[in-house]
Amino acid sequence: MGILYNSRRSGLRLDGEYDVLRGLFIKVMTTGTADSIIVQKTRELCQIIVEQPEFQSIRQRIDTFMADDVAKVQYQAVVEKGEMLQHKQQMGSPMSAEEITDFEKNRDALINNPVARDFLDAQQAMQKVQESVGQYVAKTFELGRAPSEEDFHGCGSGCGCSH
Repeated sequence: MGILYNSRRSGLRLDGEYDVLRGLFIKVMTTGTADSIIVQKTRELCQIIVEQPEFQSIRQRIDTFMADDVAKVQYQAVVEKGEMLQHKQQMGSPMSAEEITDFEKNRDALINNPVARDFLDAQQAMQKVQESVGQYVAKTFELGRAPSEEDFHGCGSGCGCSH
């Protein structure tokens, strides 16, 4: 059953009842056919992503890192020391040259570890895939239709140019 948001009374009404706001019907589907189709297509997209050779390579690099205790300890040390330095900077506390040198030494060791470096590259590649999918979904909501490649080129909405 769908749920309808009633903007005038800030209440919920059952499926089939509509509230008109500026001539538009506002209906939010929480379950039912439309929702199950979206979930089904989302699962299909996920399956397509998983089947890509690039994704399998990313997963393998992540799994290799997760099985390497030395790389994980190095990564954790860099994260913790980086957070500590960032916190000090935000608080206006002085950072000693020793702290900075220690962080850089740990970061260099992490980057020079091939397993850790592959993990960092895999994380970045995974983020790019997530961002791309997110951009397409966001653009769909923005435009009210599936975006084309051209919708991602140009200056952006409201700039006044001919893009």
